Amino acid sequence: MKRILIRNGTIYDGLGGQPYQADLLVQDDRIVQIAPGITEQADQVIDATGKVVTPGFVDIHRHHDAKPLNDPHFGEVELAQGITTAVAGNCGISMTPRPEKDADAQAYYSFEEAVMGPIGLDGPHTYPQYLEALGKTPLPMNVSAMIGTGTVKICVKGFSDTPYTQQELDAARALIEEAMAAGAPGVSLGIMYLPECYSSTDEFAYILEPVGRYHRVITTHIRGEGDSMVQSVREVIEIARRVGCALEISHFKSCGMKNWGKDIHTAIADIEAARAQGMDVTVDFYPYEGGSTALTTMLPPVFVAGNMTRALEKLGTPEGVEEFRRTSSELYDDWDNFCITLGWDRIIISGVVRPENEKFLGMRVTDAAEKFGFEDATALAAYLMHSEGGKTAIINMSMSQDDIDTVARLPWSNIISDAIYAKTDTPHPRMFGAFPKVLREYVAERGIYTLQEAIRRMTSQPAARMELVGRGSLQKGNYADILVFDPAKFTDHATFTNPAQKATGLDWCLVNGQIAIDHDQRTGVGAGMVLTV
Repeated sequence: MKRILIRNGTIYDGLGGQPYQADLLVQDDRIVQIAPGITEQADQVIDATGKVVTPGFVDIHRHHDAKPLNDPHFGEVELAQGITTAVAGNCGISMTPRPEKDADAQAYYSFEEAVMGPIGLDGPHTYPQYLEALGKTPLPMNVSAMIGTGTVKICVKGFSDTPYTQQELDAARALIEEAMAAGAPGVSLGIMYLPECYSSTDEFAYILEPVGRYHRVITTHIRGEGDSMVQSVREVIEIARRVGCALEISHFKSCGMKNWGKDIHTAIADIEAARAQGMDVTVDFYPYEGGSTALTTMLPPVFVAGNMTRALEKLGTPEGVEEFRRTSSELYDDWDNFCITLGWDRIIISGVVRPENEKFLGMRVTDAAEKFGFEDATALAAYLMHSEGGKTAIINMSMSQDDIDTVARLPWSNIISDAIYAKTDTPHPRMFGAFPKVLREYVAERGIYTLQEAIRRMTSQPAARMELVGRGSLQKGNYADILVFDPAKFTDHATFTNPAQKATGLDWCLVNGQIAIDHDQRTGVGAGMVLTV
């Protein structure tokens, strides 16, 4: 049995209580004692004098689905910012279930490469197989994963814009049942994205029936975060009401300048009303004014018409570019058109796969179009989506800091990163710094939170949301996921102009009782676990 004694630290238990001075004793993967002046013998003693001792951070919204299986560097940027547990399978996007035909699977993986990064065809096909593959992999941190309804729909019926048949509804429900039985903490929806944008409230309520029966949660990227944000929030509340399950609204925000300062308050009132009626509804947010996604989210569904491959081909023709220009110049009742509500001047190219397109990285679409001689921003966007097979990643500067602060102050909001894993040197800075950014800006600089409240929203509260038992708080018997740091020194460095900068100032990070970070240096231990419920 290995023992680690952390002495003389200030304990922030993750539950929001007042900090206190105490020692903490770890034996194997568990916390066995928290008290002043522990005299037990230990194999290693960590002097935490002048430092805080907190639970490891729990990020319930990252898109690292494939990374534990195909990237030896997975864990570096996560552990550096104190993340010891992360949940994948968000926004309706998950590794599995995989379409059976290789051609269909390749089409899906290509479509999602701007979010999950490159994925080969030799991986798992089903959710239980995915868990099995994770279990055979040395993990630097704890990993949990939902199943996404977008992936389920593509597996069942491709990118079709037609309604589910009864047979397809039953097939989709069965896939969700399989994941629930295997221990998935929840199911994610990505209603804004293709092909889920074609699905109805009734269809979602039907296929999600197992979630209510298993008493799990649905997390959802709502149908629209701009002009239709309020009705989109009402839609997912209705879905959760019908399913009889808990609801987490992902990266809750109001996009589009004319909506700032208004719609967020209307949506909050709707959520408060649902909570007053006994519904379990919560939200999460990331601490940045810009979001990150795939450039293909700018394609109107009427342009795609249920066939993404054909849509990308059309963008390589003058006629297709003109159709894209026309359809992206219209407003739609059931789809937020960021081409209009944000404008191409607020869209930054953040990830490309072809070397000849690297010259566009870090540039606003309008500036890049002008500099490199394209007719307009639409023509450049069409070129990128066609030449890259839809794999281009973008950052959209879509939010108001006042709105973000409003969400941050809600007692039921969780902090996330929403990191996407496109292969790029210019990712969204939230990949590298979301959690220490909260400590630096929202606690120390602007006083939005006390330190204990910020830590609660990054530890026990998100862990409870996903039913990750024994995680997120420093209590006897819990797993020893522990951070030790000086709050004045632990900070982020990633910015929109220089994003690929790891956080620094983390003295120690323990994952299941083993030291994963020692003074900003990764030790290389693979002590992470696959977490199910």
